[in-house]
Amino acid sequence: MTTTTPPVTLDDVRDAAARLAGVAHRTPVLRSRTLDALVGAEVFLKCENLQRVGAFKFRGAYHAASRLAPGQRARGLVAYSSGNHAQAVALAARELGTTAVIVMPEDAPPSKRAATAGYGAEIVTYDRYRGDRVALAEALAAERGLTLIPPYEHPHVIAGQGTAALELLEETGELDALVVPVGGGGLIAGSATAAKGLYPGTRVIGVEPEAGDDTRRSLEAGRRVAVPVPRTIADGQALHIPGELTFSMNRLLVDGIVLVSDDEIRDAMRFAFERLKTVVEPSGATPLAALLTGRLGRLPRRVGVIVSGGNVDAGRFARLCGQKD
Repeated sequence: MTTTTPPVTLDDVRDAAARLAGVAHRTPVLRSRTLDALVGAEVFLKCENLQRVGAFKFRGAYHAASRLAPGQRARGLVAYSSGNHAQAVALAARELGTTAVIVMPEDAPPSKRAATAGYGAEIVTYDRYRGDRVALAEALAAERGLTLIPPYEHPHVIAGQGTAALELLEETGELDALVVPVGGGGLIAGSATAAKGLYPGTRVIGVEPEAGDDTRRSLEAGRRVAVPVPRTIADGQALHIPGELTFSMNRLLVDGIVLVSDDEIRDAMRFAFERLKTVVEPSGATPLAALLTGRLGRLPRRVGVIVSGGNVDAGRFARLCGQKD
């Protein structure tokens, strides 16, 4: 799929921001002289780990669900997710007075599954390595009359995700580069839409785990390329192929992709905890890992980073940060 007319524009992101005002948190931007000195740049961390449900996903989920017709919304929502989008749709449904059914992998982190159930959602599980979560969610939608809220393949979801970068840039002004974690591609598509719309010269760089470099391969090939389902601690980025819609946007907007290892992600989580005094989940730590390891090369003067989430329970955090495989 290619596009010449953007399916999501800066105005769409601004409209989403207006709809999210007073519902989503306007998350803080964290600065650290220690980090600046280590990487040789002024770094601005947009802390979506402090967003509702602990991740940026609430922005897109609520925005998309809130735009449904009242009758459609009342019949209920369905979504598929390893955890953060699951929680986001569950909370959005509760906030909007409806119900949600969430398709989650059997090996989803227990804390994310418990939080999703805590928001009132019904959970249906599947095998990540053999099952088809999209087909299962679509079947549930058809059987029960539910509306599917996908984690990234929807213009309203993408516009909602882009509001994190919009807020960051409203606070910082022009940035030379924006570094964003990449899973299905919705966050970076929305972020790039906001960044390039405001400041066309801003470079937008994505970060993927080494085991799941489907977007990097796809951008290099000029078409969507599938990889084996990744086995990585960055469960929010354990996807095997970019979204069709998101890839059509990212091939036009994203300037490059870099990769980080699981051990480098662990080191970044430790750094965030020990030096920045903040808890970041593995997927949220990949951009910080790219900075700390020099994967981005020589950095420009002012760099923004989307810290996408902080949903990791104490036991898993201790296991991840206390050892290297």
